[in-house]
Order: sequence, then C-alpha cells, then structure tokens
Amino acid sequence: KLITVKGVKNMDYFDRIQKAVDYIELYLTDELDLEEVAREAYCSLFHFHRVFQVVVGDSVKEYIRKRRLSLAGRELATTCVKVLDVALKYGYETPEAFTKAFKKYHHCTPYLCRKNGAYNFR
Repeated sequence: KLITVKGVKNMDYFDRIQKAVDYIELYLTDELDLEEVAREAYCSLFHFHRVFQVVVGDSVKEYIRKRRLSLAGRELATTCVKVLDVALKYGYETPEAFTKAFKKYHHCTPYLCRKNGAYNFR
C-alpha cells in the first residue's frame, strides 16, 4: 500500500518518483545531493525517502549504488577503460572498495567481467 497524504493521489507519487529517477539517471556519474533529488519530486527529504522506498523497493542510496554498479559492469564488459577509471567515474575512492561492491553485486570480479564480456545488467 502506498503512503498517502490527504489531497494527494497515489498516481502523483509515481509521477514524482519518476521525476526523481530521471534526475538521478541524468546525474548518475556526479555526486548527487539527495535534497536536490527530493526537490525534483516536490517532497521533503524525509518524505521522499519513505515514498521512494515504497514505490521503487530500494532506498534511494541503494538504488543509486545498484545503478552505478550496473553501468560500471556494462562499461567494463564493452570497453577497454581501466578498472580504476571506471571505479572513480562511479564514485568509488579506491579500486578495492569498487571490487568488493562489484563482486557482491555482479558475483564476479571486474577483471572477470571484462575478460568474459558479460555482466549482470539489472
């Protein structure tokens, strides 16, 4: 069941969250300000987090993390860009942190993803 607020229809929430998702996708490789993302959905940050979780099924941060790792996998499987450059592009400060998150998400290392040309696009 969707979170409801007096005077706001459930469909409004879907539209608002879609605007936020569109904004996230546009700036996925940048450092995202979650307050700005919430403004795109015309919500307070607190309310945005609650509604996003209900509509999308993941927290905002988890959604961003998964999308970045998904795009990183595609980039590694289809280009010759260095793993370090991909890690930095998607917001990881060290190759070790990137490899750990990548392996947890894709069930393989960045090296194997590149070698096999396959990734788990979700």
